[in-house]
Amino acid sequence: MKQGLLGMVAGLAALGGFVTSSFTATAQNATPAGIDHASMVGADNQPGQWASYSRTWDEQRYSPLTQINDKNVQRLGLAWYDDLDTYRSVQATPLVVDRVLYNETIFNVVTAYDATNGKKLWTFDPKVGKEWARLACCGPSARGIAAWGNKIILATLDGRLIALDKDTGKEIWSTQTFPPGHEYSITGAPRVYDGKVIIGNGGADYGSRGFVTAWDAETGKKLWKFYITPTDPSKGPDGEASDSAMKIAQPTWFGKFWDAGAGGNAWDSFAYDPKLNTVYIGTGNGSPHMWHFRSEGKGDNLFLCSMVAVDATTGKYKWHYQMVPEDDWDFTCTQPIVLAELKIGGKLRQVAMQAPKNGFIYVIDRKTGKLISGDSYVSVNTWASHIDMKTGRPVLAPGAHNTTAPHLMSPSWMAAHSWQPMSYSPKTGLLYWPAQEQGSIYARAEDGAYHYTKGRNNTGQDPVSQPELRKKLMAEAVAAEKSYLIAWNPATRKEAWRVPYPFPGAGGVLTTAGNILVQATVNRSIAIYSADKGKKLWEMNVDQGGHAGAITYMIDGVQYIAINASWNGSPAYNLPKDFRIATAKLLVFKLDAKGVTLPPMKAEVEQAYLPPDRIPADVAARGAALYAQSCNRCHGDDATGGIKDLRKMSKAAHDSFLDIVLTGARAEKGMPSFGGALTEAQAKDIHGYLIKRAQDDW
Repeated sequence: MKQGLLGMVAGLAALGGFVTSSFTATAQNATPAGIDHASMVGADNQPGQWASYSRTWDEQRYSPLTQINDKNVQRLGLAWYDDLDTYRSVQATPLVVDRVLYNETIFNVVTAYDATNGKKLWTFDPKVGKEWARLACCGPSARGIAAWGNKIILATLDGRLIALDKDTGKEIWSTQTFPPGHEYSITGAPRVYDGKVIIGNGGADYGSRGFVTAWDAETGKKLWKFYITPTDPSKGPDGEASDSAMKIAQPTWFGKFWDAGAGGNAWDSFAYDPKLNTVYIGTGNGSPHMWHFRSEGKGDNLFLCSMVAVDATTGKYKWHYQMVPEDDWDFTCTQPIVLAELKIGGKLRQVAMQAPKNGFIYVIDRKTGKLISGDSYVSVNTWASHIDMKTGRPVLAPGAHNTTAPHLMSPSWMAAHSWQPMSYSPKTGLLYWPAQEQGSIYARAEDGAYHYTKGRNNTGQDPVSQPELRKKLMAEAVAAEKSYLIAWNPATRKEAWRVPYPFPGAGGVLTTAGNILVQATVNRSIAIYSADKGKKLWEMNVDQGGHAGAITYMIDGVQYIAINASWNGSPAYNLPKDFRIATAKLLVFKLDAKGVTLPPMKAEVEQAYLPPDRIPADVAARGAALYAQSCNRCHGDDATGGIKDLRKMSKAAHDSFLDIVLTGARAEKGMPSFGGALTEAQAKDIHGYLIKRAQDDW
């Protein structure tokens, strides 16, 4: 009877939106038999659950719960935690359904916990091969799982979509979403919209053609496929849902762009409007990165770096808005898309909002794809001066496109805003996200010098030319690095407030009706701010950073906040010399919790060592190029900062460098084996380059 009543009320809410707040208070502890369309449309009628990546399909990451609020948050304490026993980044957003918290750690291992006390109920390991730690762009992390009916659904790094029984963890079905042997991986969270599992993939950096697929949540059967970029036109249509869209995209590409895949992979961002039956896709960068090599320096290259709207049932193209035509900078528009209703110019508008890598915040009419506003939120933007509101196109800054001369770009591939979750509070009318300003040196390779290499990061850049100029530009980038939490009013197009941080790497955000904003910070803490003013209300040191977003849920009248705390390894130029982290942990908080404490960090025993070896110039040059292809994503441009500053390796690390790189001798610390991608000679060249960098700077 309770289940039927909840379904009826959720249905009424979807139709008329008149469910009273008194029922909401009662329904927050209800336990329906799994998640369905009505329960997701009426998610605010069960605010105690967190049943999708951002709780609701509009991706707002906002909770109506108010028990923990700006008046009492000082009473917050650690209720329980689980040590995830890895130094890798755990980026997942947990789910809470029917009193159970489901979490995903590295290599897609899923664990179910009693959400009130942390008791483990079951664990499922899909046995992803450890070689995927290097085959994926940025390690073996995953950003989350999905729930539907009696199932928990995960998308594995190696491309499988797997449905588990939510009560037992037993596999129900499994299907392969991309062809084995191709340069794909999955790190994004699957979404389920009205029984259809939507998933994209990564791999543009390695040379793949991006696409999104939909699968039946009950059977794992493929429903539709939407390609993001075209391919060799001589092959004819793909016979997929995207065929009409490819007719639009094809004329915007030139040369044999398909040789390196073209890219565009949708590796993270989706949103869904059930009334419009529309899925919104955030697409990625081109392959290779340099427009000159990818498309002969011609054409907009649709649908790179775009928001693309498709029909949820068929996958058919509806509209697109391209934020970065002529992508030449490894910009992506895979950052979160948030749907909301805003009053703009006295008129209520249904909008989609996104703050991608390029430093602009966009507000788009989600019915038509028409740009409503586009504003820069960074202090320096050497890519574009503004967005032309008549054409919707960026007005590129002089010298923005890459030539063979090194120049400094900000924002850069490191992003003004990366994948970290953002939040919109309908109570404050503000949009929140972690922002940063990090310049990077760009220069395309000379003609004939770039060749596509399968399994490598194919940038098309020259990382070594004009070293003295590079040294000067790098110093400018280091000096200008900034990081902050920003609150933005999308209706008035103005910043409301910001909280500065000492270096980049802060986590995604959660807001609630209790006027709180929760974030993992680069100060190795979990912090809570007032959502309206940005005033710090509470902070706890956890010896960890974190890019993952927090969730909140309620069981038996008690509200909890949960978050995965772990350092992402995002490069930071000004990372403190003594910056250290503990193992990744799932942390759960509630009011007045006492008696649970985190263990102290293990002592650091290694000291930096400067080898005296003289490194030949040709070795350092080869090593610099290889480093740029394989290492800079985690260890920073020019070996400057990152998850581990490789200019400051210990003597033990230098002595065992080849074992670390080629056999995975420090895999437990998060460093995967590159044995399948690098030869011993190449690893030695990289080592020589790093010794030279250490000697240059230290």
